[in-house]
Amino acid sequence: MAIDRKLYTIENFEQFLALPENRDRLFELIDGEIVEKMPTQEHAFLESFIAWLMNNVVIPNDLGLVLTNARFQLEGKKHNARLPDISFQANISSPTITEGAIPTMPDIAVEIQSPDDSEKEVEAKARYYIANGTRLAWVVFPRQRTIDVYRANGDKIILTENDILSGEEVLPGFSVPVSSIFARIQK
Repeated sequence: MAIDRKLYTIENFEQFLALPENRDRLFELIDGEIVEKMPTQEHAFLESFIAWLMNNVVIPNDLGLVLTNARFQLEGKKHNARLPDISFQANISSPTITEGAIPTMPDIAVEIQSPDDSEKEVEAKARYYIANGTRLAWVVFPRQRTIDVYRANGDKIILTENDILSGEEVLPGFSVPVSSIFARIQK
């Protein structure tokens, strides 16, 4: 849900986030527009479940960090502060960010389509991540029960419930049937 049509910069966005009425809400800055994230039960379940599946590989193998709704903002991108639903950062050696946005892009970004998101909007998010250094982007479509996989080399594949979602070389050891991701979602 867009807040208004004013073109916001990172500075304006930070001021907006600091307002008392916005402290417990999820917002991202997309090409200068403030957008509020309003997850549904389905969205929240898929977000937590996929993050849990990823952590089952990441934590025992000390591969990095899996995050939900962490803000990423690259230097020089004054109209974008993105909040992927789930992100993976491989082999973290720098100190943990305790305030503000993470100044890099994640190695994997996951977006889950909400009922108010158009297919075009979530695909644009995946393309933004890839164009700015993310190595894999997964776009989860609960109604279609598919996952689009975007790769850094420009490839895009569409996985159905008959396929396996893989972390490829970005998240080695992660491999899960797409059908298992959607198994607990009632049609």
